[in-house]
Amino acid sequence: MLRKLLIGFGIVEIVKPEPVIRMCERIGLRNPEATQRRPLALTGARLEGLAFVWLLARGRTGSTLISGLLGLAGMVLVMVPQPVITVSQHLVYANTDDLELQPWVVPAARLLGVLYLTVTLLSRDTDRDVVDVENAESDDDASDGDTTAGRRLRLPTR
Repeated sequence: MLRKLLIGFGIVEIVKPEPVIRMCERIGLRNPEATQRRPLALTGARLEGLAFVWLLARGRTGSTLISGLLGLAGMVLVMVPQPVITVSQHLVYANTDDLELQPWVVPAARLLGVLYLTVTLLSRDTDRDVVDVENAESDDDASDGDTTAGRRLRLPTR
């Protein structure tokens, strides 16, 4: 359920990033009407949504680079959010000196880090329904003595 919800959010962020950015500005800034976004702000939001969808839809077959980068970003946001907030403001807005942050921006950035880590962990949890070879052997041995019936070959993951 959470996976589907996050995939849906990622799709919305890819297709219509403007409302997501405006909502984040209303939450994080005292003066959201004063923002002067750089042209690449929408592209960055779309890339974030694409990373969410890519990882959650593809799971273990997705890119370990994207998974690693998102996990690293999540860890940094949880541990030391202030430098990330400062850098992202300079990347997204042309007038960072005019913007007034709300006092809860740092806890919100930590929550964003938790979200990134959640997406990373959910993307790794897609192989849980594969039947384990040892369990299949013990079930087959107990039922009819034929150890080759009902086995699944487990392929190595990257």
